[in-house]
Amino acid sequence: MKKASTKAGFFCFTGMTELTGNATHIAAEENKLIIETYGAKAEISIYGPEIIRIRISKRNAAPRESFAVIREPAALSPCHEEADAITLETGALTLRIDRFPLRFSFFNKNGQLLGADDPRFGTTWQGDRVITYRKLFPGEKFIGLGEKTGNLNRRGSNYVNWNTDAALHTPETDPLYKTFPFFIGIHDGLTYGLFFDNPHKSYFDFGATTDDQMSWFGADGGEMNYYFFGSASVAKILEDYTWLTGRMEMPPLWSLGYQQCRWSYMSAAEVLDVARKLRERQIPADVMYCDIDYMDNYKIFTWNKDTFADPKAMIDELASMGFKLVTIVDPGIKIEEGYLQYDEGIREKFFAAYPNGEEYVASVWPGRCHFPDFYREDVREWWGRSFAALTDPGVAGFWNDMNEPAAWGQNIPWLVQFGKFTLPEVRNAYGLEMSKATYLGTRKLLGNKRPFVLTRAAYSGIQRYSAVWTGDNAATDEHLLLGARLVNSLGLTGLSFIGVDIGGFMGDPTPGLMVRWNSLGPYIPMFRNHSAIMSKNREPWLWGEENERIIRKDIEQRYRLIPYIYACFYQSHTTGMPLARTLAIDHTHLEPVYDPRFQNQFLFGPSLLVAPVVSTVEETEVYLPPGTWYRLSTGERFAGDQVIMAAAPLADLPVFAKAGAIIPMQRVIQSTSFAGDGVLELHVWHGHEPSEFLYYEDDGDSYNYLDSDYYRRLLKFDPESNRIILGQAKGRFASRYREILLLLHGFGTHTPTTFTVKNDRQQILVTITK
Repeated sequence: MKKASTKAGFFCFTGMTELTGNATHIAAEENKLIIETYGAKAEISIYGPEIIRIRISKRNAAPRESFAVIREPAALSPCHEEADAITLETGALTLRIDRFPLRFSFFNKNGQLLGADDPRFGTTWQGDRVITYRKLFPGEKFIGLGEKTGNLNRRGSNYVNWNTDAALHTPETDPLYKTFPFFIGIHDGLTYGLFFDNPHKSYFDFGATTDDQMSWFGADGGEMNYYFFGSASVAKILEDYTWLTGRMEMPPLWSLGYQQCRWSYMSAAEVLDVARKLRERQIPADVMYCDIDYMDNYKIFTWNKDTFADPKAMIDELASMGFKLVTIVDPGIKIEEGYLQYDEGIREKFFAAYPNGEEYVASVWPGRCHFPDFYREDVREWWGRSFAALTDPGVAGFWNDMNEPAAWGQNIPWLVQFGKFTLPEVRNAYGLEMSKATYLGTRKLLGNKRPFVLTRAAYSGIQRYSAVWTGDNAATDEHLLLGARLVNSLGLTGLSFIGVDIGGFMGDPTPGLMVRWNSLGPYIPMFRNHSAIMSKNREPWLWGEENERIIRKDIEQRYRLIPYIYACFYQSHTTGMPLARTLAIDHTHLEPVYDPRFQNQFLFGPSLLVAPVVSTVEETEVYLPPGTWYRLSTGERFAGDQVIMAAAPLADLPVFAKAGAIIPMQRVIQSTSFAGDGVLELHVWHGHEPSEFLYYEDDGDSYNYLDSDYYRRLLKFDPESNRIILGQAKGRFASRYREILLLLHGFGTHTPTTFTVKNDRQQILVTITK
């Protein structure tokens, strides 16, 4: 074994592995603490009492602007120097910086160690590859990383972030379409978060092959640039992370309804026929989609002149039935003179290119294509203006696909340049930048109306611009359960508006699987039915009369829940809390939460527990966390902190309401664009602890809510005084509901004696029923 050589505290093992070595110089500069070693420089910044940034780079490396972070650092806390260490205290965290060698350890305000570098290795380089090795605690769990297969607890697994067109993926495939290098560590009753903000190809190993000695993460290039979050709960860590990277805006109300999609509805006549059948059969729905075949030879921002000859007439007819239209867009611009976007892109040099200036060419749906350089602002503005071809006839939603970026063969040369970057530096952020361009452009074109943007590929921060879906899944029970885990894991990275293709995109589901998956749809934030060409259509009436009845019932349940769902999205908008929540958020330290039997369960909003079930069984084990729970369909009461055997017929997915739950619902409507009967059903489940729910409404269409044009009030149940209280109404918006029907569950003889409406500015009729 060769010995390591030492030079001024900087170690080099046989020229291959470089360690940061010893601190040789320390200085405070503006809002940063700068620490230098022989070959590296570390910068420490504070973004809040519970957020500390560590940036380590080789000497003289130029800083890179983040695609994800939207905040600036705060003032630097006073530092305390000792002979062998420096400590920096924020009030909530203490960062200890060991000097010999340079290592970082994070403690909470009680002096408990949250996370630390591995004392042997810390941060290292192997060529351009940068890696940080970290202390692994006994029993430590890891959750997060977004769209990743495997178990809820990532311990013992390793992952790669490299956005990939992962068609035909399995429940074990890695990587998939999106990159979210953010995870949460859990040990000894403590929590911490870590966001590795580096868009290069990156790696995370949670003790998979280190004999339980350490975990590690790193990237093929760039800096060791991470943010450490030290809040005492998963929910607060998510709030801090989404403060740093941004939160979603309120979605258009219509996008919460049922969405019908197919690759492809081949003509305007077919789109209209499906929409009419939904109305004739009284199956509620709000959205129809056009996949790639609506275009002229797959050219983006065009319409097929034969099969979609008059898009405005089609969209107007859809609108008359209460439907919005969403159309797909891919980044590949067909090489064809006379095609507007090609001609403009060539003239302005808007496309990714080789170092010699040649536009890069690869083949996708239109054939040979160029690819927009979305890392340039002028390109993003051009892309956004181009959506006029879709918004002018009335398209309201914009579906970004193939934006990993995907090309046949999936191996874009690494020397291809996107602005000042090469492909390896920024591939993982391409979908983010495309979605940003789509959102900003369509928002401008639509004036004060909210666009709906959907994307397949993404990077951290995507929640500011777009909803996401989990890509090309398959029509199997395994994918049904995987979809639930992916939705919940994406929620752990700041995303709330998430969908899966109901029924599976690839292959043909059995009738039972289609019914079961659809029963889960009301509790998936984006409820979309979608299928691939050459597979069976997925429309609800194609599965037999009895199955159609069950599917209709479950879609109606979605529409009944829209007041609750919309209010929960307001919480996502204000705090970053996702709508679909793994039980690890509220019950972080309970072991059954991580049991593979129960890891697919989730809370839908704060009060509904959903237990996904495969289509081949009619009863299942369900873990109920501590407290009291009520079966939503039957009202049966269960004590929590136990495993129960729950009936799970195809017509009744196991869903439970938490004791004390306050859930606003409405009567069934066929579209969110239709006026309902003006009755808000306020469901309350009896409990022994005080509870509350923040109710929220706005017009569901504009950005006026940003200027207090909303209706918001805190709803409370106080079991001690046996009162239900509607708090003071806030905001200028007039509620669309004129009557409240109060429905009480599990109260028995404890029917509230008092119902209080505080400072109401609208006349409300209140009816109480049990």
